[in-house]
Amino acid sequence: MEVLGRVSEEGPSETLTISCDRAPMGAAIARPAALFTGDNMIPLSEFPAIDAILNATSALLLTLGYFSIRRKRIQAHKVCMLSAFATSSLFLVCYIWYHAHHGVTRFPRQGAVRDLYLALLGSHTILAVVIVPLILTTLYRAWRGRFERHKKIARWTLPLWFYVSVTGVVVYWMLYHLYTQVAIPVRYVQ
Repeated sequence: MEVLGRVSEEGPSETLTISCDRAPMGAAIARPAALFTGDNMIPLSEFPAIDAILNATSALLLTLGYFSIRRKRIQAHKVCMLSAFATSSLFLVCYIWYHAHHGVTRFPRQGAVRDLYLALLGSHTILAVVIVPLILTTLYRAWRGRFERHKKIARWTLPLWFYVSVTGVVVYWMLYHLYTQVAIPVRYVQ
């Protein structure tokens, strides 16, 4: 099995090496200005899918970063975590852009599935706010070489950040694919 172009053949205990230290960031974030300007503007209707892809990418990079540090592959860990930060930052820009121009899309169903959706959305939203200073603090401590303090906060940051990334994809799926035919956008009234 290949993950990002690298397979280890060192033996049965090391059959798979997970790495993102050679991942092409330029390909992942090609011409970000094209998202918002000129003839190359991405249609507003594509932004929810883009946001979900960015969240899924962030979750994948966080997972790769975790396994990299567990294997003492510090450079791969650093690349993965900084890439996850860049991906999450791009998500935030796209998310704000979309909601500033589109408004709110209400979940169309009632009953237990709506309760589940709202509980998931509520926990996702609250933790998305909480995670920002945790991420910044975790990255700052690593950047300053304070690795013991970095490890202490990363034990909280990683699972919360992962949860926010994964639930972002689930919320997208529930809102735009579970009941797509009846999802109705609600525009802000001016």
